[in-house]
Amino acid sequence: MKQMYPSYRPINFAFKSWGLFLLAWSFCLIGYGQSTPSIKTEADTTQIRIGEQINLKITVEADSAAQVIFPEGQTFSPLETVEAYKTDTNRVEDRMILQKIYALTQFDSGQYVVPIQRIEIDGAGYFTDSLLVAVATVPVDTTTQKMYDIKPLIQVDKNNARLWITLLIVAIALGLIGWLIYRLFFKKKPLTEEEKQAILPPYDRALMELKRLENSRYLIQDEYKKYYSELTAIVRAYLEEEVNISALESTTQQLIEKLELLKDAGELNLEEDTIVQFNKILKTADLVKFAKSKPPTNVAENDRVVLEQIVTKTHEAIPEPDEEELMKREEFLLELAREKRKKRRVQYGVAAMILVLLSLGSLAIYMGPQIFWDTVSGKPTKKLLEKEWVSSTYGIPPISLESPEVLLRENRELSAEEKENIKEQYIFEYSNPDALFKIGTTSTLLAKAEEPDFEKTLEKILKDLGEAGARNLITKKEEFTTRTGVKGVKVYGRGSFSLPDSDSSERGQYAIFLFGGNGFQQIIVLTWPDEDPYAEEIIERIQNSLEVKTEA
Repeated sequence: MKQMYPSYRPINFAFKSWGLFLLAWSFCLIGYGQSTPSIKTEADTTQIRIGEQINLKITVEADSAAQVIFPEGQTFSPLETVEAYKTDTNRVEDRMILQKIYALTQFDSGQYVVPIQRIEIDGAGYFTDSLLVAVATVPVDTTTQKMYDIKPLIQVDKNNARLWITLLIVAIALGLIGWLIYRLFFKKKPLTEEEKQAILPPYDRALMELKRLENSRYLIQDEYKKYYSELTAIVRAYLEEEVNISALESTTQQLIEKLELLKDAGELNLEEDTIVQFNKILKTADLVKFAKSKPPTNVAENDRVVLEQIVTKTHEAIPEPDEEELMKREEFLLELAREKRKKRRVQYGVAAMILVLLSLGSLAIYMGPQIFWDTVSGKPTKKLLEKEWVSSTYGIPPISLESPEVLLRENRELSAEEKENIKEQYIFEYSNPDALFKIGTTSTLLAKAEEPDFEKTLEKILKDLGEAGARNLITKKEEFTTRTGVKGVKVYGRGSFSLPDSDSSERGQYAIFLFGGNGFQQIIVLTWPDEDPYAEEIIERIQNSLEVKTEA
């Protein structure tokens, strides 16, 4: 057997090995075909007119687990991306199909190529196809369609609806504040019972308090000490006010002696029996208060009646005041009236101050704290900005600009060296030392038909600024073009500028505008305080209005 079939087993093994290899290779090809993504680019049109849009659709087919990142932003330049729509996703078996549409446009006619876009799939870059787009102009028939000039700007009235609402709110707030001030300071409040009793004459008040004591429950509740304490206190207070003796702080013996002295002096026409009765009641009260004595109830009630009679007799016994006393009383009343008027003036003043402060506070909130303070303090640059501006032309060749004030002609003698190079010179200037603000223009006709030397001119201007007190000037230079297209040079920067009539200095800015041509030169010099928003606005307005002409 071994000799008949010597190579059977090796051949069978080789056949199996090749079969397995081909089977594995076919699976690899199938897997590779499934994992390779495909990208397709198409547009709804390739010919548009100016301003119309193209919808560019990018379709990506990849594995369902793949991470796809589409381009974002203005990546389709020279075409402009108007909008990038949301990505549409579909699934087919184990594959994922993503579609994203971009709206593109162009506002100039011509042939444009939509550039290749990079799409990231699982970190690897894949690219779209480019696309040629034709943008055509919109034909205009000038024979049937009339052509019109551009209309000028129209001055539109400011909408004051919001202002009126603000003013209404402020008016309501001020009205509420005024009402509160009136309620707190000026409206007469109803008097309480205690206040009504306090303004009564001493005699009427004493009788009223004795009547009130009659209706009290002291005797019913066996509170004799409180009863007699109030009873004697009412009469003592009456005597102190009406008879003008220190009755509240006096003992019984001292009070009786004072009444006896007044009777003997003829200042109190009181009968002796009345004083005796009063003395007896005062001693009874002392026994009740200090010895805890307890008289019968009818005696306590009778004592109150007797004291009421004594108050009446005392009131009748007081002689009529003489002329001197009446004058003193009148002077006292006048003094009270003056005090009352003074108090009312203080109330009016406080109320007015509160009203003014609240009004200023409301105004500060409406305007803003900084603008309000600048308005109240009279900031010079704010005043300049809010003035009625002047538009004028200065010198030959002319320099035109707008300014808060008219620039005045300056007469300056030329030196011998300057006369050789300058034919005519026109200098105009406006200066506000309070605001550290200055505008100057110089128009120069040269003696020779040659281009001006800007570097030499700039050196002289900076030297003049230094002689005027400017220090540490930082210089920057750039090209400047007016609205009409005249080109010049702008030199600007910061530095320290000396204050007028002072040894101190302040941070400021400057700008120098240089124009010129064959045989002439024009200069504008501006200086203003640093970090001043009003000055910045003034300078910007002057700069925007600046115009120069190359001939008279």
